Amino acid sequence: MTHPVSRTILLLDIERFSDRDDVEQAYLRRMLYDITDRALEHAGIDETRRLRADRGDSVMALIDANAPVTTLLRALLTEVPAQLRTVNRMASRSAQIRLRGVLATGYVAVDALDGWVGSDLNHACRLLDAHHLRAALRERADDFALCVSDALYTGVVRHDHPGVPAADFRPMTVDSKNGPLKAWLHGPLPGDPAPAVPPRGGPGEGRPAPAGSGGAPAPGPTLRIDGGSVDISGGVFGGNQYGGISGGHFSGDVTFGTPGDRERGGRKHGGQTHGDPERGGGA
Repeated sequence: MTHPVSRTILLLDIERFSDRDDVEQAYLRRMLYDITDRALEHAGIDETRRLRADRGDSVMALIDANAPVTTLLRALLTEVPAQLRTVNRMASRSAQIRLRGVLATGYVAVDALDGWVGSDLNHACRLLDAHHLRAALRERADDFALCVSDALYTGVVRHDHPGVPAADFRPMTVDSKNGPLKAWLHGPLPGDPAPAVPPRGGPGEGRPAPAGSGGAPAPGPTLRIDGGSVDISGGVFGGNQYGGISGGHFSGDVTFGTPGDRERGGRKHGGQTHGDPERGGGA
């Protein structure tokens, strides 16, 4: 057996591989190798700086520890998703390929049968098979879920290098027969609520949320009729306003704009208020 040496460990695995027939599996394996090679080449890691092992539905790569990990991470976060989108765009449903990935660091030795041994490698394999990572990929609309080992996060990711935003990684703990393993998942954890969709269009878009609003955007100009329990916000009132409210009794102020801009029964934003708010007739 060789002496253990420090390596960067990359694992990529095909989701639902065993559900496919032999022809589909052969195709998916070709795509897996192609995507892996392109990502490593994009990171500047040629074949002389890595070893590769075949695991059927997954691939393992031992990468020279001198190869920049930040460059490899950027390739995994950008190039792999781009390659998957390209492959899946024209593929039939049975030929769609989705991947789980693990990036770790540690010491690995190679035995006389060209087998790889080392506890750090074992830990990386358990992360690849973890329920958290499988569930994260199932819940996502995109086709790739990546986690990194705690050692790699501590040594590289947490320093927030360009293209590797530390804030995008979430801590997770994986149960294993050797005890809990801490790792970091890129993107939301399984079960996390979907991010709120920002409003599109309208005068309120892009306005900061006021304090105590629970994250809701600040309203636009407001027409509030206190006695009638009517509150209309987010609109713009301009021009002449005739006969907008009639046939009822409204008490309190009719307010256009923000509280600092209040006017009762007069002009506002080029418009007019006609009639008596107490009797109806227009606002």
